[in-house]
Amino acid sequence: MSDNSTQETLISKASGLKAKDYIAYALGDVGGCLVFSLVTTILQVYYTDVFKLNPFFIMIMFVVARIWDGINDPIMGRICDTVKVSKWGRYRPWFLYGCIPLALSAVLMFIKWPGMAIGGKGMAAYATITYIFFGMCYTMVQIPYGSLASVVTLDDKERSKLSVWRSVGATIGNFPVMAISAMYIKSKFMTDEVTGEFILDEAGNKIKIGQYVDEKVVIIGAIAVALASIIMYLLAFAGNKERVVSHPVKPQKGDTWKAIKRLASNKSMLSLSIISMLLLAGQMFTQSYYTYLIKQYFNRGGIWIMLPTVLTYLPMAILMCFTPKLVRKFGKREITGFGMILAAVANFAMYFLKFINPETAIIPFMVLCFISGIGLNFLVLQVWAMVSDCIDDIEVKTGSRDDGTAYSFFMFFRKLGQVIAAIAVNAALIAMGYFEVVKESTDVFTFNSSQLSLMYALATLIPAVMFGLMALFLFTWYPLSKKKVAELQIEKEANLKEALANNKVKIN
Repeated sequence: MSDNSTQETLISKASGLKAKDYIAYALGDVGGCLVFSLVTTILQVYYTDVFKLNPFFIMIMFVVARIWDGINDPIMGRICDTVKVSKWGRYRPWFLYGCIPLALSAVLMFIKWPGMAIGGKGMAAYATITYIFFGMCYTMVQIPYGSLASVVTLDDKERSKLSVWRSVGATIGNFPVMAISAMYIKSKFMTDEVTGEFILDEAGNKIKIGQYVDEKVVIIGAIAVALASIIMYLLAFAGNKERVVSHPVKPQKGDTWKAIKRLASNKSMLSLSIISMLLLAGQMFTQSYYTYLIKQYFNRGGIWIMLPTVLTYLPMAILMCFTPKLVRKFGKREITGFGMILAAVANFAMYFLKFINPETAIIPFMVLCFISGIGLNFLVLQVWAMVSDCIDDIEVKTGSRDDGTAYSFFMFFRKLGQVIAAIAVNAALIAMGYFEVVKESTDVFTFNSSQLSLMYALATLIPAVMFGLMALFLFTWYPLSKKKVAELQIEKEANLKEALANNKVKIN
C-alpha cells in the first residue's frame, strides 16, 4: 500500500498544471506557427508566381533541405539531452536563443532584392539559402519546445490536455497568415486600353480576368507575424516550468546512434512518426495546393483563399472542449483512427464535385472541408500527447529516456512529410503544365479545361489517400491502445521511483 502511495505522490509532484501553465505552453506553438504557416500557406505560391521558380527546382530544393535536416535535427536533439542544465532548465533557454534568428529568416525568404533576375540562377540560389536557414532556425526552437512537454508534467491526462492546448496554439498562430491569405491574392479586372477605366458587363459589374499575388501585402505581413513570433516565444519562456530534470550523462562515442536505433526499433514511435509524417504532408498539401485551386479552378480570391483552411480547423474550437473526455473513455488511438476514416471519406467525396460546375461546386466543397476538419482535428489535438506516450514506452522497455533525441526523430519524419507535400504539390503542377503557362505570362495566368480538371482531381484524391493510410496504420500498426497506455502509466511510476532513488532525476 505504501509503495503505491509513494508512486502516486511522485507523479503528483511533477504534475498539477493550472490554466496559466497550459496557456504558457500553447504560446510556444503560437510563436512557431506564426512563421511556419508562412511556409505552409504562402511560400509555395510565392516561389512559383513571384520568384517564378520552376516547380521541379522547388521540389528538389525541398528534398535537399530535408536531407540536411536529417543531420541537423538529431544534432539539436543530442545537444538538448547532453548539455549542462542552465538555471532556466534544459529546454526553455532555446526560446531565447532562437526566436530572433527564426523571425529574421522568415522575412528573408520573401524579399525580392533589386537587380536579382526573376526566375534566374541567383534567385534560385537565394531561395535555397534562405529556406535552409529558416529550417535550421526552426529546428533550434522546435526540438526543445516539443521536448518540453515530457518534463512539464508526467500525468497522462494532463499531457492529453497539453496536446490539445498546443494544437489550439498552433491554430491561433495560423490565423494571422490566414488573414494575409485573404489579402495577398487580388483580382485583376479588364480595363480599356486607352482610358484605363474598368470595362463593365451588362449588369454593371467589373469583368474579372484572373487573380494575382500582391508582393507588398506578403512582405508587410511576414514582418508583422515575425515580430509577433518573438513576443510569443518570450512569453512562453517566462511562463513555462520544467518540473522534471534529468541529470546529463557524459556523452560516449556511439550514444547518438544507439539512441536512434532504440527509437527506430520501437513500434509505437516508428508507426506514430510515419502517421504524423502523412498528417503533415496532407495538411501542407491542402494548404499550399488549395491556394492554386481556389485561384485557378474556382477563379476566386480574397476571403475564399483562406476559407478552406479556416473551415478545416474551425471544428477544433468545438472538439477541444470534449476530446479529453473522449480520450478517457475510448483512448487516443481509437478516436484518432475514427477521425482519419471520416477525413478520408470526406476528401474522396470532394472528388465527385468535379462533375459539377465550379460556381455550383464551391459551397459543397467548403462543407466537405469542414467535415474533413472534424476528423482531422482528433489527431491534430492528440498527436503530441501520443508522442509522450511513445517516449514512455521506450523508457519502460529499454530504461533509456532521451527526450530531445526522441523528439528530433519524430520531427524528422514530420519534415519528411513536408517533402512528400512538396513533391505532391509540385508534381501536380508539373503534370498540368503550370510552369509553361506562368513563365510566358505576367501576373494573371490562364489554363484550359483539361488542366483545371486534372488540378481538381489531384487536389482531392491525394489527401484522401494520405488520410486513408493514416487510419489503416493507426488501427493495424500503432500499438498503444487505451489499455496499453494505462499499463504504461503504472510502469512509468515504478521507473520514476527508481530513478529518484538513484539520483538520476529531480523534481522541481
